[in-house]
Amino acid sequence: MNNKALTLTIVANMTSNYGEGLGNIGSVQKVYKNGKSYAIRSRESMKNAIMTQSGLYNDLVVDVDSGVTQKSVSKELNASNCRALEGGYMNTSGVTKIRKSSFYLTDAIAYEPFINETRFHNNLYLAQTSAKQQAINLQEKSKEAGLMPYQYEYDKSLKRYSITIDLDKVGVDENFNAESSVGERVFRVNAILDAAKDLSLVVRGNLDNAEPLFVVGGIGSKKTHYFENVVSVNNDTLIVNEDLKNKLAEGYLVGLLEGDNFSNENEIKEELNPSSISLFFNNLKEEVKAYYEGSSN
Repeated sequence: MNNKALTLTIVANMTSNYGEGLGNIGSVQKVYKNGKSYAIRSRESMKNAIMTQSGLYNDLVVDVDSGVTQKSVSKELNASNCRALEGGYMNTSGVTKIRKSSFYLTDAIAYEPFINETRFHNNLYLAQTSAKQQAINLQEKSKEAGLMPYQYEYDKSLKRYSITIDLDKVGVDENFNAESSVGERVFRVNAILDAAKDLSLVVRGNLDNAEPLFVVGGIGSKKTHYFENVVSVNNDTLIVNEDLKNKLAEGYLVGLLEGDNFSNENEIKEELNPSSISLFFNNLKEEVKAYYEGSSN
């Protein structure tokens, strides 16, 4: 193999996920830095969404006989032939076996500090129906009818996250000296790319389009989130700096979703010469195929 990685940094307008609730109050997950709080969608949430939407979790098997809820792993079922294990596993049945994930994500962190926007709801219609069925007065016996007001913090904002795939680890399970075919490895990486390209999230019953508005990256020798520190947004303006352009000059790609999502869209086009988001991912998928086919010769 050529010992390379695929790395992407993506800016998307997405919702956050929720932490522990307090009573009937749902609280957005946040991180704290520089004395301010920023809404996030955690890396665990991002990874689960991508594994699910890519279809890589479709063949997930749970080890129900070990007494521990964990992924089922064996000589016959391992990361080379079970796509659900591509995200890594630790199985403690018998001798503990650990296989690290071949790809890594960062938290998706908002660029602007969190401003609390609370939404108030109730299950009034359901409670009215319950009261009618029980022939009781909703106002007098709201508890018996199950009337329940609730509230939650809401956030949908520009967030940045990165994903890096160690191409030489995909489909390889050293615990069993097993390796997927070239075609299977291409499929897995491209399935992850397709999920990132059309990422859709469901939060509290609402569908959230989390597709990339801006994406930069590609295949290179840097096995890290290479663009994480050079992609920044300030007041809806994507910062076009020399470090970003210098890294792009190393052979990486850039994509932009047109639609005035950034106030300086014309500057982005002039300085970075981006392709469309669809073309960006199509070109990258072709690079993935060429990488694996070339490495196998």
